Amino acid sequence: MDIIKQIDEAKIFIVNLPLIEPFETSLEVETHKAALLLKLKSGDCSGWGECVSSPDPFYSYETNETAVYIIKNYLLPILKKKQEFSINEVMNEFEMVRGHNMAKATVENALLDLLAKKCALPLYQVVGGKNKEIMSGISVGIKKDPNDLIQSINDAKKKNYHRIKIKIKKGEEITPLRLIRKAFPDIKLMVDANADYSIEDLELLRQLDDYDLMMIEQPLAYNDLYCHSKLQKELSTPICLDESIKNLTDVELAINLGSCEIVNIKQGRVGGILKAKAMQEYCLKKKIAVWSGGMLETGIGRAFNIHLQTLPGFTLPGDTSETSRYFKEDIVEPSIKLSPEGYIKIPEGDGIGVEIIPERLKRFTISSERLV
Repeated sequence: MDIIKQIDEAKIFIVNLPLIEPFETSLEVETHKAALLLKLKSGDCSGWGECVSSPDPFYSYETNETAVYIIKNYLLPILKKKQEFSINEVMNEFEMVRGHNMAKATVENALLDLLAKKCALPLYQVVGGKNKEIMSGISVGIKKDPNDLIQSINDAKKKNYHRIKIKIKKGEEITPLRLIRKAFPDIKLMVDANADYSIEDLELLRQLDDYDLMMIEQPLAYNDLYCHSKLQKELSTPICLDESIKNLTDVELAINLGSCEIVNIKQGRVGGILKAKAMQEYCLKKKIAVWSGGMLETGIGRAFNIHLQTLPGFTLPGDTSETSRYFKEDIVEPSIKLSPEGYIKIPEGDGIGVEIIPERLKRFTISSERLV
């Protein structure tokens, strides 16, 4: 059942979807989502993957351009040689390419979607998840106007999102948190610094303990585990690691060092669903809370994140929001919508459960290339 026949066609697309409003972090301001998509075809079935890279190397060294290069010149040639194969077999061979997890995840995602469709099964069943409603969470970018921030959170509260995250950067954290807690003393709230602080900012970071936060996400450097271990000992608020976690070894080291109490597993950042599954299994064994982060994905990547959260280790609300939160129009149907209680249903159907709308794909595509 887990065998895929030869890949007959591979095609990449770069689509550019305008965001409803600019999304600001400590790293950059985004006004559009420039997403790299991969379509793999075998026989009469096609699978889709979405790369979580960006045009610029601010969140990661990987960019859309590097991902295309790695997929085209190193990963697809491995696939092209095979008459039939398992996904685990291919992913093991991909290990000869060091790093480039986002590129690898894109190919793995497309293969998983393809396999699930061939088996006439939803993706969560193929990867060992269970059908359930998914908790929702929203990420609010940095706002120049405090009224805009309060309005965004109020809108999310009305939608019954289970968790609200705000982006922060050094020097712009205490004032918004004070305003939020005055207006919304009881909401489940967390902050994400995207590595904007250093251990020298300890006294400033200690002040965050006053605001009853679920967690502080990635306060220190993107490649740091040691200083995070020092910081966690000084804070009562749990630290959550994001950019610092690239593989299972990082998870093991972070937990053993005491660098965090929570892990954000972005499957597109760590090499795909199968790598993410191994990480959540380890965290579950170690009683470390896990959630699924997002990267402003289109409906393709968003669907993968939803299926991922059917695994037992994902116990906290992730960055899983309605499509309409970020895009007026997506490239897939159905769009993601919340129930009145704030939950998200797993998309129905085989594979990831969403269908690419050809007219929208054509309209938003700014470049494409057939690779096989």
